[in-house]
Amino acid sequence: MQTTTEPRIHRWTRDEYYRMAEFGLFQNQRVELINGEIVEMSPLGRPHAIAINLGIVALTKAFGSGYVISPQLPLAISSYSEPEPDISVQKGSLRDSPNDHPSSALLVVEISISTLLFDRGKKASLYASVGIADYWIVNLVDRQLEIYRQPEADTTQPFGFRYGTTTILSATSEAAPLALPDARIKVADLLP
Repeated sequence: MQTTTEPRIHRWTRDEYYRMAEFGLFQNQRVELINGEIVEMSPLGRPHAIAINLGIVALTKAFGSGYVISPQLPLAISSYSEPEPDISVQKGSLRDSPNDHPSSALLVVEISISTLLFDRGKKASLYASVGIADYWIVNLVDRQLEIYRQPEADTTQPFGFRYGTTTILSATSEAAPLALPDARIKVADLLP
């Protein structure tokens, strides 16, 4: 009697991911490790690059000293996931974690053109699953800021979590990060 089994899928760990990079497997490619899968990201177009720089300027001005504003640097959120958000904000200084990447952030920002569905879906669920309380998408397609907050369990989502509230702000609006509710960031300052 013959039995059928599903093929076993290998989930890459962060350590394996780094060994592959050391062997040059990702040369000239933008990749991220998401739940053990190596995801190839779109190349950075000029509007995306400008929005990253605008976001860094606006967030640096809003947060000031005592915070690190990191552009496209890894977040070591689990053994199987190390996304590289377009911008993340951590409390402290650059010297606080010299041996590993930060494992969380006060604010994560993704700039989105071609990856809008991925950022709203799988990325949002991933960030919610690790308790990122403040997740923003700078939506360059619709020229708006999408703010996701209140992570909560939801078994229908890719990582078992979603954000309970979503706020959409137009270019004429202002936003305040959860970590600094008195700060005001003009949405127009985030858009190229």
